[in-house]
Amino acid sequence: MDQEKRNRRSVDPATLVMLARAEKEGLETAWDRHDRQEPQCGFGLLGVCCRNCNMGPCRIDPFGGEPQKGVCGAGADTIVARNLLRAIAAGAAAHSDHGRDIVETLLHAATGQAPDYQIKDRDKLMALAAELSIEHEGRSDQEIAADIAAAALEEFGMRKGTLAFLNRLPAQRRELWSKLGITPRGIDREIVEVMHRTHIGVDNDHVNLILHGLRTALSDGWGGSMWATELSDVLFGTPRPVEGVSNLGVLKEDQVNIIVHGHEPTLSEMIVAAARDPELLELAQAKGARGISISGMCCTGNELLMRHGVPVAGNFLQQELAIITGAVEAMIVDVQCIMPALTGLAACYHTEIISTSPKARFPGAKHVPFEEKSALKIAKDIVRLAVENYANRNPERVFIPEEKMKFMAGFSVEAILSALGGTLDPLLDAIKDGSIKGIAAIVGCNNPKVTHDYGHITLTEELIKKDVLVVETGCTAIASAKKGLLLPEAAQQAGPGLRAVCEALKIPPVLHMGSCVDISRILVVAAAVANALGVDTSELPLAGAAPEWMSEKAVSIGTYVIGSGIYTVLGTVPPVLGSENVAALLTGRASEVIGAAFAVESDPLKAAALIMDHLENKRAKLGLP
Repeated sequence: MDQEKRNRRSVDPATLVMLARAEKEGLETAWDRHDRQEPQCGFGLLGVCCRNCNMGPCRIDPFGGEPQKGVCGAGADTIVARNLLRAIAAGAAAHSDHGRDIVETLLHAATGQAPDYQIKDRDKLMALAAELSIEHEGRSDQEIAADIAAAALEEFGMRKGTLAFLNRLPAQRRELWSKLGITPRGIDREIVEVMHRTHIGVDNDHVNLILHGLRTALSDGWGGSMWATELSDVLFGTPRPVEGVSNLGVLKEDQVNIIVHGHEPTLSEMIVAAARDPELLELAQAKGARGISISGMCCTGNELLMRHGVPVAGNFLQQELAIITGAVEAMIVDVQCIMPALTGLAACYHTEIISTSPKARFPGAKHVPFEEKSALKIAKDIVRLAVENYANRNPERVFIPEEKMKFMAGFSVEAILSALGGTLDPLLDAIKDGSIKGIAAIVGCNNPKVTHDYGHITLTEELIKKDVLVVETGCTAIASAKKGLLLPEAAQQAGPGLRAVCEALKIPPVLHMGSCVDISRILVVAAAVANALGVDTSELPLAGAAPEWMSEKAVSIGTYVIGSGIYTVLGTVPPVLGSENVAALLTGRASEVIGAAFAVESDPLKAAALIMDHLENKRAKLGLP
C-alpha cells in the first residue's frame, strides 16, 4: 500500500506506524476488511432492505420512479423507520443492560453476596436516597443501598409508570414528552414494544415508529444508562480530576502487559486490585518481568482512568494494533465494541484473549466466567494466566510505538461543580457574558470509513477556537487525550473568552466526562443549566456531535440527545436516506416537534460551522450578546 493511502487511515502517528508494521507482517486490520467490502451494498447504506419476515428479503430501489413496495406492501418509509427503530432498541439494550448489571452488583454488595465490592461514595449514596425518597436516618449504608438497587431494578421492568430521574428535567421538557406520548417508561417495556411494532403487520406509520424510537432511547438515556453512571459512582467512587497517559506508548517492554477492554467496571476494578497482589507481583518478577502493567482500551479504559489513573492504550480502532505490538500478554474482554477478529490476530502472537461474560463468547478465546460473588479470586486467576504467559513472549517481535500523551480526566458533574466553587453560577455567568459561546458534547466511536480520529480532533479544535466549551466521552475523549487537548495548557489553543475561563479555573478547554454510558452526566448538566435559567433544554446554546460514530449504541445516544432537546451533528451517514420522509423528519421536522433535530455533515470544519450557527441562534433568542 502506498504511504498516501495509509495516511488517509488515521491522524494518529502511533496508529500509522502500527498499520505499516501490520502490512509488513502480513496481518489484516479493520481497515483492510473495510476496503475489501467496497463498494458496500447501496441498499443497506440507504436503509431500504428488510428481513423482518421470510417472504423476503425485500429491497426498495429509491431511484426506481414509481413508489415500490415489499412483498407485504411496506414501502421505503416503513422499512427505513423499522430498521432505525430496531437499531435504537439494540443500542439502548446494550447500554441499559450494562446499567442493570451495575444495579445487580450493588444489590449483591449490599446484601453480602459480593463481599469484594464496597460502597466508595457514601455522599452520593445519601444524595440518591434523598432524591428517591428512601429513608436513610438510622439505617446502615448496606440497607440504604439495597433499597436503592431495588428501586432501580423496578424501573427496568416498570410497573409504576415513569422514571425517577425525569424529575431532574425542566417542567417544559416533561410536559412536551407527555403531550407527544413519549414519556419514557422502563427500558424492558420499550424494547419489547419496539420488537412488537416492527414485526410484520404491525406499525407501518413512519412518524409513529420514530416517536416510539424517541421514547425507547429516552428510557435508555434517562433510565438504564443514568443508573449505570450513578451507581458506578456509588460502588467505585465518583470521578475527580486525575492525570493519565494515553496511546500505545503506555505499554511496557519489561513488564507483563494486560489490556482490559470492554465496558463493565465490575470486572476491570477487580483486575486492577488483583494486579497489585504481592504474590502475583512476585510471580511476575520470577518470570523475568519488572512488574504488571494494566492499561485500558475503549470505555473500560475511560472508567479505570477516571478512578485510578490507569493508562489508556487507545480507542476502538487501536485494539488490533495493541496486539500487533507483540507486547500484550492478555487482553481481557467483557462486552461491547470487541472485534471478533481479535482471536485470529492474537493467534499470530503469544497474546491470550480472555473472555469473561456469559453474554459474549469469542471462538478462539480462553473463557473464564466472571461472577461478582467471587470477583477478586477470579480476577487473580485471570491475572495469573497473563503473568504465566510472559515467558511465551518473543522479544524479537516486540515493537511499541513511542507515542504517548499526558492528559486530565475525571470531570463528573460533582467535579465540575467543585471546580466552579460548588455552584453553576460561574459557568452561567460565562455563558451569559459571551466568554463561553456555548457547550458542545462530542461523543462516539471510530469508523474505518473515515480517517481515524480526524473528525474528533478537527471538530474539537475548531470549536474551542471559537470559545465553545467542549465536553467529551468514550472514544472521542481518548482521541483528544492523545492529541493533548485534555491538558490545561491546551487552553492556549482556545479563543480568548474560553482561555480566560480555563486559566482561572485551571481546567482544560475540553473536559473528559467518562465512558460512553456516562453521556448521562452531560444530560444532567444540561438539565441543571436549563433549570437554573428557567428554560427548556432546547432553548440553551448546546449542541451534540458524533463525528465518527458506527455502533447501534450511538444511534440510541443520538436519539435520546435530540429527544432531550439538543441539536446533534452526525459525521457518518445513518442508513435512512432511502426514505425522503424519514430523513426530512429526522433532520428538519423533528425541531418543530421536540425542539431539536439531526444534521449530517462529514466535513468536521463544516460541522463546526453548523454548530456555531446553532449556538448563535440560541444565544440571540435568549437575548445574550
